[in-house]
Amino acid sequence: MEHHYHITHTKTETLDLAKEFAATLMAGDVVALYGDLGAGKTEFVRGICEYFHVGDIVSSPTFTIINSYEGVMPPDEEELKLYHLDLYRINSTKELQEIGFDECLAAQDSIKLIEWAEKANGSLPRKRYSVIFTLDDKEEDMRKIEIRRTFQDDTDEVVNIAQAS
Repeated sequence: MEHHYHITHTKTETLDLAKEFAATLMAGDVVALYGDLGAGKTEFVRGICEYFHVGDIVSSPTFTIINSYEGVMPPDEEELKLYHLDLYRINSTKELQEIGFDECLAAQDSIKLIEWAEKANGSLPRKRYSVIFTLDDKEEDMRKIEIRRTFQDDTDEVVNIAQAS
């Protein structure tokens, strides 16, 4: 498996990388975000939402589990719904069903952004993006961010955002 990491040192760099990545997204896409607390997952979601001109304040839906945002798809400015899910407090497949996880994923007119995706217990679609955040042990502000795209047949590829370092 090929690895390519984007390195960020500041919130601004993480936001900028997320905006560049957002330009590759389309309605129906699922973005699974993995990483420890404080790794930058929510900041990355903020950058994606900025790209789509979401007017709301974007915060992690730790207690509400799902936030819904209205944005627009550049360049045509077509309306776009973004779902921001935080599965940190989810402990079972039953709880996923209770929050309407499957229905949310089935919405082809929206982009789904899922923090703590590892808690989805195998319920994520095969076709998705995975964004993996790793904090550096030596450099406190450094983040390694790997973006992978998985296809329906379970093959995957690294997504290399051209201007990222």
